This record gives sequence, C-alpha cells and structure tokens, in this order.
Amino acid sequence: MSVLTPLLLRGLTGSARRLLVPRAQIHSKPPQEKLGALDITIGLTSCFVCCLLPAGWVLSHLESYKKRE
Repeated sequence: MSVLTPLLLRGLTGSARRLLVPRAQIHSKPPQEKLGALDITIGLTSCFVCCLLPAGWVLSHLESYKKRE
C-alpha cells in the first residue's frame, strides 16, 4: 500500500460521510397478547407452504427442466 492510498480512500468516502441519516427512534414494548400454539402453527405452516414448497417442487423436477423439448 502506498502512502497516498489512505488519502484517496478518504477522498472517495468523504462525500458519503457528510450525508448523515438520522436514526429512527424505535422502542419495543412487551406484546399486548401472547401468541398461542395454534397461531404459531398457522404462521409456520403458511411460511412453509409459501416459501419451501415451491422450491422443493423445482428441485424435485430439476431433471425434467434440463431436458430440451
């Protein structure tokens, strides 16, 4: 690394340092209602059906997608 490298890097990132974005004030509180087992089961099942099932379908039929028709 040369002596000029820190100066060049400081010049490149200088404009980005001047743009300060204010931080959001996020405060968390305890939940108003506790989630039951049924709510969690429904949520996890819907995530599985929406995300993992299509990916599994594509992976299981990968060989048929590779064939040219």
